Amino acid sequence: MYEAPRVRFAPSPTGYFHVGGARTALFNWLFAKRFGGVFVLRIEDTDEARNRPEWIDGICSALKWLEITWDEGPYLQSERLDLYTRAAQSLFDAGKAYYCDCQRSEIDERVKTAGLPPGYDGFCRDRGLEVAPGRALRFKVPKDGETVVDDLVRGKVAFDNGTIDDFVLVKGNGAPLFVLANVVDDLDMRITHVIRAEEHLPTTPKAILVYEALGQKAPQFAHVPVLVNEKRQKLSKRRDRVAVEDYKEMGFLPEAMENYLVLLGWSPGDDREFLTRNEELELFSLDRVGHSPSFFDVTKMLHFNKHYISLLSPEDLLQAAMPYLEARDFWNGSSDQRSSFLKLAPEICTRIGLLSEVPSMVDFIYQDHVKFDEGAFGSVTSDSSSKRLLERSVEIFSSLDYFGREELEAACRAWAEESGLSLRKLQVPIRVAITGKKIGPPLFSAMEVLGSEACLSRLAELASMLTEAV
Repeated sequence: MYEAPRVRFAPSPTGYFHVGGARTALFNWLFAKRFGGVFVLRIEDTDEARNRPEWIDGICSALKWLEITWDEGPYLQSERLDLYTRAAQSLFDAGKAYYCDCQRSEIDERVKTAGLPPGYDGFCRDRGLEVAPGRALRFKVPKDGETVVDDLVRGKVAFDNGTIDDFVLVKGNGAPLFVLANVVDDLDMRITHVIRAEEHLPTTPKAILVYEALGQKAPQFAHVPVLVNEKRQKLSKRRDRVAVEDYKEMGFLPEAMENYLVLLGWSPGDDREFLTRNEELELFSLDRVGHSPSFFDVTKMLHFNKHYISLLSPEDLLQAAMPYLEARDFWNGSSDQRSSFLKLAPEICTRIGLLSEVPSMVDFIYQDHVKFDEGAFGSVTSDSSSKRLLERSVEIFSSLDYFGREELEAACRAWAEESGLSLRKLQVPIRVAITGKKIGPPLFSAMEVLGSEACLSRLAELASMLTEAV
C-alpha cells in the first residue's frame, strides 16, 4: 500500500513529554515499521526561551521506555538554521515573501480603524523593504483560490486563501517560525508522510503554500484526533496529568501504556483490547484512525496495567518493582529478601494495579516489628473478641506439623466450623497481627513466607496489646 515511507516525530521540548505526543509518535512508528519505512526523530528546539536540554533528554528517555525507537536522529533544529536562512532567502528572491517592519500595536490599530477582521492587513506587501534588523519576513499568500489538504484521515479539507494572513516565516530577530522550519526539514529529510495531531491542521495550508513556492511536492498529511479529558476538554498540561514521566513514576508498565495509547483514535477492526506489538504491526493502518476526539481515561489505562502486571513472572515483577523497593528503608536486596519476594510474587501480581503498590504488599515480611495501619488496628481493638481469637490462633497454629498455606487454611476452616464463626471473622485479627493491614496478599501464603516463629510471635504480641472487653 505504501512504499517505504519516511515519517518523523518532531516534538518541541517545552515541558514534560505529553501523552498526546507519545500517541502521535507511536502512530508514526507503527506506520513506518509496518510498511518497511523509516522513523525519524527531530527536536524543534529553536525557541530558546522555552526549551531546556533536560526536556530533550526526557523525550528521548520516554520514547525508549515505550520502546518507540528511531532510525535517524535525534536531529536538532537549532543546528540547522543555515538551511532555513537559505530557504527564506530563496523565497524572498523569487518574490514569494517580503520584509515587514510593522509592530503588533500598529497592525491592531489599522485593522480596528478599517473595520477589518483581526490579523495582518498586508501593509508591507508591496513596499519593497529589504532585509534589516527587526524586520520579519512574511509569506505572500495568493489572494485568490483555495488550498486543499488531502488528508489521509479526514479526507479533503479546503481552505479559502482569502482567510489566510500573510504569515511570518522568519521573526525580526532572525529566528525561523514553525511552518518554515518544518517544511525545510521535511524536504531535506525526504519525509513522505506527516502524521501529527489534529491541532496542526489549520497550519497545514500554510505549509502546502510554502512547499509550492519552493517548487516542491508536499508530503501526505494525516491528522489524528485530539485527546480529551472526562469533560471532553482538550488535555492541558496546566489542568490534567499528561506527562508520560508521571505515569512511569506512578508504576505503569510501558507495554500497558503503549497498548492503551494505540487504541486512542485507532481500532484493530474488532473488539480486542490487549494487543502485542507484533499484532499492532500486522493491523495498523491510517484508514482505521477515526475523526472523533479520544477520551484519555486513566481508569481504563489502569485496567490495562493490571492485566499486564498479572502476566509478569516473579522475576520480572521483582525487576519492574525494584525502583519502588529500593526507595524503602526495609529493602536491602539481599538474597534472602529476593527469595521471599519471589515466593509471594505470584500472589501479588494479581492484586495490584500499579508497581508502586508493591512495597506496601510485602513490607511486613522485612520488618522486625509490625507497623499497624491506624484503621486496621482500630478494627481489631474495637472488636471485643479479637484478643480471644488471637490467643486461640496461637494454640492452633503451634500444633501444626507443617507451617504451610494449605495446612494453615485447613486449620482455620476446621476452627471456623467448630466455633460457628465465619472464616473472614477469624482472619481479620490474624491478618492485622501478621501484616499490620486489613488488605494485602493472601493471608495463608503470607504466613508461610514469613514463617512460623515470626507469625506466632506477632499473633501473641498483638494479643498482649489488647484488653479483653468486659
